[in-house]
Amino acid sequence: MASKLSLSVVVPVYNEQYLLEASLKRLEVLAESRWLERVRVIVVNDASTDQTGEALQRFREGLGQNGLARFEWIFLEHELNQGKGAAIRTAIGQVDTDLAVIHDADLEYHPEDLLKMIPLFVNEEADAVYGSRFLASDYRRVLLFRHSLGNKLLTLLTNIVTDLNLTDMETCYKMVRGELLKSIPLESDRFGFEPEITIKLAKREARIFEIPIRYSGRTYAEGKKITWKDGLWALGALVKYGISDRIYVADEHGSEILARLNRAPRFTKWMADTIRPYVGDRVLEIGAGIGNLTANLVPRAVYWASDINPHYLDRLKKLKQTRPYLQVQYTDASGVETFPAERFDTVICLNVVEHLADDEGALRNMRARMHKNGRAIILVPNGPELYGSLDRVLGHHRRYTREQLLETCERAGFRVEKVLKFNRIGSAGWWWNGRILKSSTFGFWQIKLLNSLLPVVRHIDRFLPFPHLSWIVILRLNDDQPDSQLGVELAVRSHSPRRQAMNGWTEDG
Repeated sequence: MASKLSLSVVVPVYNEQYLLEASLKRLEVLAESRWLERVRVIVVNDASTDQTGEALQRFREGLGQNGLARFEWIFLEHELNQGKGAAIRTAIGQVDTDLAVIHDADLEYHPEDLLKMIPLFVNEEADAVYGSRFLASDYRRVLLFRHSLGNKLLTLLTNIVTDLNLTDMETCYKMVRGELLKSIPLESDRFGFEPEITIKLAKREARIFEIPIRYSGRTYAEGKKITWKDGLWALGALVKYGISDRIYVADEHGSEILARLNRAPRFTKWMADTIRPYVGDRVLEIGAGIGNLTANLVPRAVYWASDINPHYLDRLKKLKQTRPYLQVQYTDASGVETFPAERFDTVICLNVVEHLADDEGALRNMRARMHKNGRAIILVPNGPELYGSLDRVLGHHRRYTREQLLETCERAGFRVEKVLKFNRIGSAGWWWNGRILKSSTFGFWQIKLLNSLLPVVRHIDRFLPFPHLSWIVILRLNDDQPDSQLGVELAVRSHSPRRQAMNGWTEDG
C-alpha cells in the first residue's frame, strides 16, 4: 500500500440534531495526518424525525468558513428509517478510497484516535484496525457496568465464533481497507452490522489489529440509542453469520460460490494427496484461489501461486509472509505475457481450463514455461451430460469427454503420461444440484456432509457406481512435435488399447 493514503469517513446519522455539527467539525483533525492525501466524508441521514436535516443544512452552508472545506463531502438521505447497518451500506457505495472508517454522529468517539490507526495499514499491512475501549492505556474513562458487561459478552461470543481474541467487537471505530470492505456483502440493517462485519472479516482471514481509544459514552438520558433488544439482534447475527458463507459480493470470478467449497478442507487435501507424487520442486500453480491447495503442497524450493482474482491474490500474499520460497503473481492462463519469466518443472492448473474459451492456447502457454522434463498437472470437469446450472454460474465453457481432453492436450504439444478418474462421490451432488434443482450454489449441509465423509469415501471412491466428476491428466512435453505444428488440427484418432500404449499413457481408477 502506498505511503500516502486516502480515507472515507462513513457517518450514519439518526436524530442527532444537537451533537451532529460538533461531531462533524471534530473530523478537521484528520487534516493533520501526514499519511492522508485525501479525505472523503459520506454522511447518511437515516430519515431523522427531529431537526437533524436542518442541522446538516447549516453545516453544509458553513463548510467554506473552516478547514473542513478541503475535504470531499457527500450528503445522502434515506426516505424511510432503515437502521445503522443500512445507512452504512448506502455510504459504502460511495467509497472510492484506500481506507474507510465508521464515525458515529455523536460525541462518544474522538477522531484524534483515527490518526493512530492509519500507520498500521502502512507499517503492518493491516486489513482492518479496531479501536478498543477496553485495551490497557495510560487512562480510561469509567464506563457503565451493565453496558460494558453486555459488550464484553458479545465480544466473547464473537471470539468463540471467529477464533479471534478481540477485546471490543462492538466498537464503532472499525477502519478497513476500502476494496476489502466493498467486496464483503453486508446484510444487517441495524446494530447486527458489528458482529457481521467482524465475522466476515475473520472468514476472509483479514489481518485485524486493535489500538486503545478514548470513549465518552452517553447515558440513555443523554440520548444513547442501543438497548438490550439490539443485544438480542446481535446474538441472532452471531448465529446467522457464523454459519453463512456469503463473504464475497457476486463477481465475474464466482468468488461467492467458491467460498462455500472452503467448507470442505478435506476435499482439498484429497486433491493434494492425489497429485503430490507428480509435483516437483519448482512449481507454478495457476488458479491458486485463496491458497488451500498451495498450503497442502508447500514447502518447495520455488513455488509461484497465481490467480486473476484480486481478492484471492490478497489472501495468497498473507501465505507469503512466512514462506520465503513462495511468490505471488497475477497470471492469466490466456496470456503468456502474464506468466513468470522463469521455467518450472511442474505447472499445476486445477479447475481453470474449462473456464477459458481457448483452452488449447492456455495449455500452450503453460508448455512455454516448463522445463524439458517437466510435468503439467491439469484437472478439468468430466462429462458433458453433467453440464447444468452450476457450470453456467461458474462460467464453465465445457465439460470434457476423454477424447476431447486428450486431443486438446496433444494439439497443445503435450503427450499424456497418465489419466486419473477423480471424485465419483461428487458427481451425484453435482447432478442433483445442477441438473435437477437448477441451483446456483452448493447446499451448506451437503458440503459439510461431504467433508465429514471424505476420510472414508476417498479410499473407496474408485469403486462407487457413479461417473467420476473430474479428469486429472499428467502431461509431459511432446518433444517429437515441433512448435510450428502445434496449431495443426490432428487427424481423427483411434483410441484402441494399442494406440494408448503407443502414446505412453495409462488410465487409473
